[in-house]
Amino acid sequence: MKRIGIIGVGEIGRALVEGLCDAAGPTPELFLSPRGARTATELAGRFDGVRICADNQQVVDHAELIIIAVRRQDRHEALNGLRVDGAKVVVNVMAGVSNDNLRGTLATDAPLVRAIPLPSVRERRSVTVTHPAHPAVDAFFEQLGGALPVADETAFDVFSALTGTLTTHYAYLAALTSWAAGHGIPADDAEHYVRGLFQAVGRALGDETRSLRQLAADHETPKGNNERIRTTWFDHTNAATLDSALDGLLTDLRSRQDPSKESATE
Repeated sequence: MKRIGIIGVGEIGRALVEGLCDAAGPTPELFLSPRGARTATELAGRFDGVRICADNQQVVDHAELIIIAVRRQDRHEALNGLRVDGAKVVVNVMAGVSNDNLRGTLATDAPLVRAIPLPSVRERRSVTVTHPAHPAVDAFFEQLGGALPVADETAFDVFSALTGTLTTHYAYLAALTSWAAGHGIPADDAEHYVRGLFQAVGRALGDETRSLRQLAADHETPKGNNERIRTTWFDHTNAATLDSALDGLLTDLRSRQDPSKESATE
C-alpha cells in the first residue's frame, strides 16, 4: 500500500516511520496524527513524504492502511467518532486490546489486524507477529524485518507476553555491570565489556540453523564457567518463577480484553 496513516506517534510510531523512510526503494506517503506532535514534527522535517494531519479523521481519510498506536488507556479519546469505511485496513498495535474490542469502538466493517511491532522495526530487523493473516499487512511488515501470522488471538497473546521480557534482559545486563563495578572495575569499562559480550550473543542469534538450546550447549564447556552460572543461578526454582511471572502476565492480558472487566482494569 502506498498511503500509510499512523494514529499515535510514540516510540513505535517513530520506529515505523524511520524503518520505512530509511529503507532502499520507494517510500510510501505517511500521514501522522497530531498526537505526539513534537515527534511528528521532527519526523516530517527529516523525511520527504511525511505529513502531519490536522486530526485523526484526516489520517483515516488520506490513508489506505491505518496503524493505531495510541496507549490502551487513551484509545477512547483518540478513536471515538472516527469514520473508517470498509475499504481501509486497520492495524491494531495496542497491547491488550482485542480486535473485537476495537471493532466495537470504531463501529467499522474494515479488516482489523493485530500486530506486535518492536522498536527494531526502525532497522528492519523485527519479526512482527500478526493476527489474522492479511496480505497487505503481512507485506507491510515484511519490509520491516518479517511477518509472523498466527492462527488465533490465544496464540497472539502468548507472543505479546513474551515482549514483556525485554527490559528484564537490559536490567540483567545492568546487574552484571553493577556486580563488576562492586569488585573494583570502573563502571564505564564494565558496561563497555558487557555490551560487547552480549552484542556477540545477538549476532549468534542470527544463525537460525541452530536451536536456542543448541546455541547454549555450543557456548558451554562441561563443568566450565558458563555451565556453573547457568546451573547454579538459573536453576529449576528460578525457571519456575519465570514461568509463573509469564503465566500471570498472560492471564492479565487476556483479562484486559474482556469488555466486562474494563472498568476494573483501567
